[in-house]
Parts: sequence; structure tokens; C-alpha cells
Amino acid sequence: MKHILLACIVLLSCQTGIAQPQSVEHKTIYREDGRFGGWPANHGIWNWGNEILVGFSRGYYKDLGDRHHIDREKPEEHLFARSLDGGETWTIEDPSKVIVPRGAALHGVRPPDLIPKTPRQLDTPIDFMHPDFAMTLRMLDHHVGPSLFYFSYDRGHDWQGPFILAVDGVEGIAARTDYIVLDSKSCLVFLTAAKPNGREGRPFCARTDDGGLTWQFQDWIIPLPEGFAIMPSTVHLGEFTLLSTVRCRRDESRWIDAYISRNMGTNWEFYNTPVPDVGEGNPPSLIKLADGRLLLTYGYRAEPFSIRARFSNDEGQTWSDPVMLRDDGCSRDIGYVRSVQRQDGKIVTVYYFCDQTRPERYIAATIWE
Repeated sequence: MKHILLACIVLLSCQTGIAQPQSVEHKTIYREDGRFGGWPANHGIWNWGNEILVGFSRGYYKDLGDRHHIDREKPEEHLFARSLDGGETWTIEDPSKVIVPRGAALHGVRPPDLIPKTPRQLDTPIDFMHPDFAMTLRMLDHHVGPSLFYFSYDRGHDWQGPFILAVDGVEGIAARTDYIVLDSKSCLVFLTAAKPNGREGRPFCARTDDGGLTWQFQDWIIPLPEGFAIMPSTVHLGEFTLLSTVRCRRDESRWIDAYISRNMGTNWEFYNTPVPDVGEGNPPSLIKLADGRLLLTYGYRAEPFSIRARFSNDEGQTWSDPVMLRDDGCSRDIGYVRSVQRQDGKIVTVYYFCDQTRPERYIAATIWE
């Protein structure tokens, strides 16, 4: 693994209004000749103090021009990276120990046995408040589903599932991992469903109060979009208020909008646009910091191809100018960020990336403050 350390004071870059953080340290999590590492946002990130677990896809590298540089004719695996020291060092974990050709395997985390299990209905309630709980929500098809979920009581070493993720009255669910635990039997999930024309996508909120045995539709986060609105990332602001940021696209425009609910997801309304331009499009990662601020991190798919952040000091009412975490990307095939805060207050931002040194896409982390 190659560690790159950059230190700088707070200043403005050559691009007006883009600031640099006080310190930035880049870590390589997974990088391998001839292989493709990608899309942490599709899998999820979890942390218990300074122990961090993140999922990602590993495939084979292939130059496909303007498309993702992954060989669709070769196997794709779904792996984890784990750090026990706040993102300083990482180990790679394979939950399946088997490679299955793309299209034959579930597009999600598989349990550590030799043959992928058939999805089934959950028959025993989940304890969402277990101290070592983690849940991942995944999809079989990124446009129209169906979707599955797995959960773990030992910080992602062993997973139970796959279980069928069904929400009353909603068809074509394409799930990524975004959930908020309310109590031992209650949890909110934030998902994307196909639009009436069968195309992606339209985000919504669902809830369980019986430990995941059943899931009830709460409300559409966004009225029917003209283009698509997908991949929500959501925080609980306190009391009954939720704030969800959503990846949006219409024609040639790509941006990130924020929507608010003041009754725990039963109704939603447009709030503002934290990021008016993300180049060719990238999902948000929204977290609440220990000091109460909100942090939004995201990939920027236009020159300079970069990983960026914005802050809010007023629970999302207003947002800072962008902060540049790194701007040395070599193409649009980057991003899908997930961030956590470690015990000393520093941020660990995980994403997939490519640079000028080698063509393969890889998984990286930036530790910053």
C-alpha cells in the first residue's frame, strides 16, 4: 500500500471559492494490477469507534472509454475492507471465498459459505440496537430490483441472509445501504424505486417496527422526477426531523438536492440544493459530526476530477463553499463516497479513484480535518 501525506494550511486553491482542509492524508485501501475496485456507496460503511468496515466491488480492469472500466464479461466479487486504527491501515476480507460469474451471483454481500443462498423471508426479528449490529441493503438489478438485505451481530465478520426486502405497495426497489435505527425493533430505510415507466429512479422512505419482518411505505422523498433521483443519504437531526440528500439528474444537469421530513419520514418536502453541479453525477454521503455540524462528501465527475466536501453549521439550511480533498483524478470514473468520523474527530472518507500513475480504479481513503 502506498501512503501519501500532504499537509497544508487553510487557503484558497487556484479555483475561486474552493478551500483546502487543514491536513490531508491519503491511504490506499485496495489496489491491484489488472483489477477494478469500485463503488463503496453501493455497499455501505460502518464504524465502531476506530474500527471501520466498508464494502466495495472487485472486478477486472478493462478500458471501456467513457464507461466504467470494469470487464462485464468476467466475475465480479463483493468484498470488505476493515481498519482497526481509524483508517490508517486496512485488511481485505472476502465473505464468499468463491468467484461466481457476473449475472449468476447476487449483486451484494454473500455469506461465508461456498454456495450463495436463496433469498428468503426473515422469520426472526432483528435486534437493531445490538452493539455490534450492521446491515447492508443490496439489489439484483440497479434499475428495477428486486432487493435484499443482510445483517450482522459481530461487526460484519458473519452475515445472516440474504432476506427479501419487500415494501408494501412499492415495486422495482433498487436498494443501497442507507438506514437509521430508532430502537431495538424499529428502523427507517431510504431506498430507490423504479418510476411508473420502469426506469430509475424515485427515492422513498420505509419503516419497520417488528424487527424487519415487514416494511411499510412512509412517503416518496421526491415527487416524480423528470430525470432521476437516486441514492439518498440521510441523517437524523433530532426529535422527528430527518434530512436526506439525493443524487439528481435531468437532461445534461447533475446535482445534489436536500429534502426534509419533520415527522420521521411520513412526509417530505424540498429543502435546498447543497451541490448545484457534480459534473457527470455522483451520490452524496451525509453525516452528522460530533460538534453538530453536517458534512456532505461527494465525487466531482468533471475536470478537475476530484473528491470534495461541504459543511453546514445550521442543520442544512445553508452550506459552505466546497472543500477540496483531492483533485488528481484522471477521469470521471471516481467517487461513490462514504464518510465516517473517528474518535479523535478526524474524518475518514472512502471512495474509488483513478490517477495518472496506473490505469486501474482502486479503493482509497482520505483522513482529514
